Amino acid sequence: MDSTEFWLSLAPELYVFVAPAHRAERSAVRADGASTLGHVVQSLGVPLTEVGALTVDGRQVPAAHIPTGGEEISVRSVARPQQLSGPPRFLLDIHLGTLARRLRLLGVDAAYENPDIGDAALAARSAGEQRVMLSRDRGLLRRREVWAGAYVYSHRPEEQLRDVLSRFAPPLAPWTRCTACNGMLRDATKASVHEQLRIGTQRTHDTFAQCADCGQAYWQGAHHERLAAIVDEAVREFGTPSPTRAP
Repeated sequence: MDSTEFWLSLAPELYVFVAPAHRAERSAVRADGASTLGHVVQSLGVPLTEVGALTVDGRQVPAAHIPTGGEEISVRSVARPQQLSGPPRFLLDIHLGTLARRLRLLGVDAAYENPDIGDAALAARSAGEQRVMLSRDRGLLRRREVWAGAYVYSHRPEEQLRDVLSRFAPPLAPWTRCTACNGMLRDATKASVHEQLRIGTQRTHDTFAQCADCGQAYWQGAHHERLAAIVDEAVREFGTPSPTRAP
């Protein structure tokens, strides 16, 4: 190793972001004497949203640290549950519609943009509303405007949901949000939502809820058993929910 190189140790959870040469207990990385450790880590492919503690020769340092030759640098993954400076509120990109609906099903505040409004607008909304940006787009997560972000590791909605709930531990309040628009649900009478009901539904159901924002009506229809299974599994694994209703 020459005087411009340092040793880097990445947490195994971060291997997915880097080239095979750095998927080892220890690898050599060149230092230029000017770039910050945060810049170096991102240049290797790791979004800073996924980085936890950084240590140099055993002492913790900020991302602004300038690496020098010969240092032993360790990059850990984010500790779970991750602490936020505000309540856990989320913003999801165009590719995470199913995850958005499942979070809303659990009463989690999950904004979702469809159609796609572009990375710049998503980052601006994340900052303006202090929402955690959830995405599989590393470029989006690298934008400085993003208030907070998290890479969604899996393609599978059930694994995505477990990942987000494990990482941020948001309070659960199943059946209290509209899965279509993220608005809050309120009790509704059959008469107030009758225009949205088929004859069979009017005849067989008496308990309804309605979104206070978009007006969508809800009741325990044909898909309720499948949705209830998602709710029950999440509550069983991630804690007792707040008082809820089951439309």
